[in-house]
Amino acid sequence: MRNELPIGRRGGPRPGTRALLVSTALGALLAALLHDPGHRVDGHPVAAPGGAATTSQTPTTTRDPSPAPPPDPCPATVASLTLRHRLAQLLMVGVDPRGPADALDLVSAEQVGGIFIGGDDTGLLSAGLDAVRGAATLPLQVAVDDEGGRVQRVDVLDGSIPSAREMAAAMTPDQVRVLARDRAAALAKRGVTMDLAPVVDTSGLPDATVIGDRSFSADPAVAAEYALAFAQGLQEVGTTPVLKHFPGHGNTSGDSHRGAVTSPPLDALRRADLVPYRDIARYGRVVVMLGHIDVPGLTGGLPATLSPEAYALLRGEFGFTGPAMTDDLGAMRAVTDRVDLPEAVRQALAAGADIALWSSGGRTGEVLDHLEASVAAGTLPATRVDEAARRVLSHKNAC
Repeated sequence: MRNELPIGRRGGPRPGTRALLVSTALGALLAALLHDPGHRVDGHPVAAPGGAATTSQTPTTTRDPSPAPPPDPCPATVASLTLRHRLAQLLMVGVDPRGPADALDLVSAEQVGGIFIGGDDTGLLSAGLDAVRGAATLPLQVAVDDEGGRVQRVDVLDGSIPSAREMAAAMTPDQVRVLARDRAAALAKRGVTMDLAPVVDTSGLPDATVIGDRSFSADPAVAAEYALAFAQGLQEVGTTPVLKHFPGHGNTSGDSHRGAVTSPPLDALRRADLVPYRDIARYGRVVVMLGHIDVPGLTGGLPATLSPEAYALLRGEFGFTGPAMTDDLGAMRAVTDRVDLPEAVRQALAAGADIALWSSGGRTGEVLDHLEASVAAGTLPATRVDEAARRVLSHKNAC
């Protein structure tokens, strides 16, 4: 039988029952609050007994931003140098190859950034360069031009290597890489850190012409392939390669050692001589040497080493960010017939060179005096000096 509510009470609990339900609900709420002080009522936090209101938050995962690259230390290193020391770091000066005395005096007195060892005497290379390098307060570049064939410096000490043209004719690129690696290892044992090679000029001219057999090939693709292999071999031992002679000396009107020379017009160079410089980053950490070449449509009658437009082409169209070096400013008539050495160095640096080379040695103090005066006069901008110094010191890991 069903239990029914009395008439007049239908639709709701009896008064006693209602009180019991309310009491039960309040007890449940209190228990929940005591169990969970962060419980919310109507979306608002309820304070735990004796404490402040708390909120329950769902943990969120945030992605750490990419770490910022470390600051470039080279500007501070450059700023710590005197102006003369900054300028000296931009010089590579030829020294007496017969022994260490000349090089030691030069580095101790002027703190030049590099020395060049040319000629056929091997006294300095066989005697070792430890004392000379020890006299430098910043890392010293020690350079030779050891290409192979008719241009090599340690053949008497470490054996002869073939010319570039002979390498390309008889060897694979990988064999050339190994040859260059072994040669660099021999040079490194003697204290050499930089080889003014490989030649990337394209030339099909006879062997004895200014470039001739120093070129791997008249085909720019072949020349680039073998130059890359040679550069990689040098780099395996830590030797710096120098690609030369931008924007192309292989098809010029003559020999810049003997006088002014002219190349084919710029548009023609882009189709051949300049092709090996495309995608220049593939060569790795290299220096590029500019030649004393007048390029119609580019240099306006100046040799490329003194032409702002030539450096702009290298930096802009070819995207090169490493140090740019001049060919010899002191012993090649394409420059010496035009201007005296101290002014040639100033013009080259002002145009965009980072390293000014002269093989004849001497006159370093005179050159530095002229450069300091040029900075003071504004004919060699201080900003250009700092830019070149940063590039040189960064390349030498000297910061």
